Amino acid sequence: YSCTLVEWFSTYSDLPCEDMGMWRVEPDYDVMGRCMCSVIHVDSILRSAHIISVAGTQKLPKQFTYHDSLDTFRLFYVNKYADHHTHEIVF
Repeated sequence: YSCTLVEWFSTYSDLPCEDMGMWRVEPDYDVMGRCMCSVIHVDSILRSAHIISVAGTQKLPKQFTYHDSLDTFRLFYVNKYADHHTHEIVF
C-alpha cells in the first residue's frame, strides 16, 4: 500500500517567532496523552516538513541522538528556509 504514518502538530501561536522568523508548532495529543497520528495515502501529501527542535537552556546528555528529538522536545520550528519551495508554501 502507498501509505505513511503522519504525526500531527498544531501552531504554537498566531505569529511566527520574532527572533527566528519561523513558525513554531507543538505535537497534538489525544485525551490519553498519546501523540495524534494517522495513516494517510501518500498522494495526499503536498511535501514533508523540516522541523527543528526549540532548545532550552539545559545541555543535552552526551548519548542524546536525533532519534530522541520527537520524544524529548515539546516545541519545534518549521524550517521555511530549507529550500525555495518550502519558503513559498509554509504558512
